[in-house]
Amino acid sequence: MTPWIQNYTPIDREAWKTFPTTWMRAAWVLTPLSAGFYLGLPWWGYLIMAALTTPIIFVSFFYFGSRFQIPWDAPGDATEWLDFKNPKDAARYKGKRIDMETLFEMYFDEELDFRNPDLHHVLSHRYEFCTFEFSIWGHLKFLVTQWVPELLAHNKKQDSEQVKDHYNRGNITNEGEDDFYGCFLGDRMVYTSGIAITGEETLEQMQDNKMALVCSKIGLKSTDRHLDIGCGWGSLVNYSAENYKHHCTGVTLAENQVAYATKVADKKGIRNNVNYLCMDYRDIPKEKFNKITCLEMAEHVGVKNFSSFLAQVHDMLEDDGVFFLQIAGLRRAFQYEDLIWGLFMAKYIFPGADASMPLGWVVTQVEAAGFEVAHVDTIGIHYSLTIKKWWENWCKNKMNVVPKYGEKWYRIFNLFLAWSSIISGTGPATCFQLTLHKNRNNFNRKQFITSRLKPDAHKPTLPVNGYAPVTANGKAA
Repeated sequence: MTPWIQNYTPIDREAWKTFPTTWMRAAWVLTPLSAGFYLGLPWWGYLIMAALTTPIIFVSFFYFGSRFQIPWDAPGDATEWLDFKNPKDAARYKGKRIDMETLFEMYFDEELDFRNPDLHHVLSHRYEFCTFEFSIWGHLKFLVTQWVPELLAHNKKQDSEQVKDHYNRGNITNEGEDDFYGCFLGDRMVYTSGIAITGEETLEQMQDNKMALVCSKIGLKSTDRHLDIGCGWGSLVNYSAENYKHHCTGVTLAENQVAYATKVADKKGIRNNVNYLCMDYRDIPKEKFNKITCLEMAEHVGVKNFSSFLAQVHDMLEDDGVFFLQIAGLRRAFQYEDLIWGLFMAKYIFPGADASMPLGWVVTQVEAAGFEVAHVDTIGIHYSLTIKKWWENWCKNKMNVVPKYGEKWYRIFNLFLAWSSIISGTGPATCFQLTLHKNRNNFNRKQFITSRLKPDAHKPTLPVNGYAPVTANGKAA
């Protein structure tokens, strides 16, 4: 067990083993057939009945499965962990469990608090007082009114609105800092997983390790033209331009991120080496690049557009180039908590990021687009530690967040970061790093023979924002 998830006894509630998939598929086929036969419908009537009954069957199986399929070993008592503001709520949950959706909605609305202010500790005991139930009025309403329409749309207007609403939430101060995301991302302003070597690194050292690793995996050189899709606050762009003296283009939809990244580039004296474009990825100029990176942006492309996005990257990449894709994903062997956490994330944190999928799906997509997978790493445990450090920063900055953004936003991110640190450390969600190139016969694959063992694979990183270089053992040089 990870040292940063204390006093935690994991319980595997393996819904994927017991979920009656065969029964559900049989119901999908037999229900419309039976209804059509009983009503004497023509052949096309069966198709209509299938369209009407399939969603009902799907919801019913998850609704009843999440409640009765895997019984809890003990009743639990939510009042031992939660302080309900209304005595009626306290009486209702005395000696009973509370479902996770009800818990976080009441927490956001200040109808309950946690008896222990250490939310990470409390959630590590969530199996003692929570259930993970699919609800009709909460989850189903969200799926029908928001998630499915977003899944089917994923046009430029929708994606722009979602990205700007999320990533423009903070304000860039006169000192060039983001007063919302800076409260948990720290000095590096990187909203993707870092990399731990010893597990004792600071957040800044983990992010430096990650950026050094990305540059090493793609074999970055000073002569390369590098494109970073979904560049965020420009940390990788500025880091690589400073260290490798090459030219790098960063693309993001958020104006705040471009403003922040440009100020950092000016401060570092690398403005001539970087170019920031505030635009949709679909509008990136049709140019060629030797190296393309995309760190945890492809999830927002969506399932609908994923293949066309990969085709676009394939067209922009030189025949001898390398494409690095870091993408958050889910496990295929699902448990009901995975479903409830995923719906929470889609509703409150990353709307439209529906391309977070199991690794097999991602590999199938990249191979179908003409890429070959040079190697894959799963870094979920690194993400767990990264998010834990984000959560610690968030808690320290509560007095800076609440006056500007309100108690509710503080609570939403408090739960998001604490819960997600545990989720990514125990399996429900993870993150994949894929190093890819065009699957061409004449591609120089020899470059990957020793790429993992090169002496400079984890070379000390240069100082960034005043921090000392980091060596392979995670100590300051």
